[in-house]
Amino acid sequence: MSDRKNIFVIGLDEANLPTLRAVPDAQRYDFHPLLTIEELQHGEVSVAELFEKARVALDAFEGSIDAIVGYWDFPVSTLVPMLSERYGTRSTSLESVVKCEHKYWSRLEQQKVVDEHPRFGRVDLEADDPRPPEGVRFPMWLKPALSYSSELAFGVKDQQEFREAVDEIRKGVARVGRPFEYILDRLDLPAEMAGVGGQVCLAEEALSGIQVAVEGYVHNGDVTVYGVLDSINYPDSSSFLRHQYPSALPEPVVRRLHDVSKRVMRQIGMDAATFSIEYFYDPQTDAINLLEINPRHSQSHAELFEYVDGVPNHHCMLALALGEDPALPHRSGPYEVAAKWYYRWFADGAARRVPTPADIARIEREIPGVRVDVVPDEGQRLSDTPQQDSYSYELAHIFTGGNSEKELREKYDRCVAALGLAFDETTPGGRDQKNV
Repeated sequence: MSDRKNIFVIGLDEANLPTLRAVPDAQRYDFHPLLTIEELQHGEVSVAELFEKARVALDAFEGSIDAIVGYWDFPVSTLVPMLSERYGTRSTSLESVVKCEHKYWSRLEQQKVVDEHPRFGRVDLEADDPRPPEGVRFPMWLKPALSYSSELAFGVKDQQEFREAVDEIRKGVARVGRPFEYILDRLDLPAEMAGVGGQVCLAEEALSGIQVAVEGYVHNGDVTVYGVLDSINYPDSSSFLRHQYPSALPEPVVRRLHDVSKRVMRQIGMDAATFSIEYFYDPQTDAINLLEINPRHSQSHAELFEYVDGVPNHHCMLALALGEDPALPHRSGPYEVAAKWYYRWFADGAARRVPTPADIARIEREIPGVRVDVVPDEGQRLSDTPQQDSYSYELAHIFTGGNSEKELREKYDRCVAALGLAFDETTPGGRDQKNV
């Protein structure tokens, strides 16, 4: 009997194939794509239709179905347990995933076991004159109960900005909120979630400090944290400049992050799955605050773990799905530090010059310890690229490994210069300088 394993990856993309193939024992795995990124993330998704498409593909497959995995947010995160239940593969429960992803339900669960979270409450989107929840003060963030990549998340500092953000969220909340309600209907919800639904707006007091990500997994009921990363923003912006691994925070703070993460994940009831939790640490007050829980590891960090620890974090996801040991090696990689950089543009425009695959291959050859993924296609308007935050456009993701932060910066600067990306800018409210 063959020892090869058929692993179905929901939303398998070209960017992640190299890191999936870099896990230990990858030669034993056959990776099969299941549903495309376009089907999963563009427009208003129908979970029922996606489930049906996936079922047809899996039923037609003639070999064994050994694992069904995914490393994206909703709807991938919810399709994994739904399909796993049908095909008898390993995954955490649908309820535990939704307890992470529904931002309001997640806060209700967190506050049962930890104090390290901001003040929060629901906003009535139906009200004629919507107001902040009682006890939640400006500045605050407004966000739907569920969203992709900070879509429809707005920082507001007064009642005027609050109203404008509510108007924007009202217009867009159904795109993800409606399909999410299909999932909520499948669960036996507690009394505190009765009537809440998926098209909900959450207000939370703004957090300040250093943003940190904690990655881990739950295996046979045991919670393991395997990495803590720093997330550094562009100056005076809420948009990420880079994720850097390992974290430069003091050891006692890292220990507290481990402790809070373990308590929260035990409360959520996850098992046989990876997770990634985002926090703020304020060095002035020494306060830790949990921002959000993702019921999946971060595919954004795969290269960083490979550079520093020697194995991409995809290994944990695959091993858990196959019932094998998910442990990662520690500091066995070629570099001491690594970063994922987000090269961004803070105005709209059309991509006039985009490097070819041959250009990118040359850059990766000439600068050791780098990998580059360019986001827009030639001629594409930045506002037409999917999954952008409310304030900027991603041009490229640049991964760098090095033995100091200085080396990471130098490699990033060299990559940006070598990419030679060029845009036809637009002025606010103006017209394109050139029709593309």
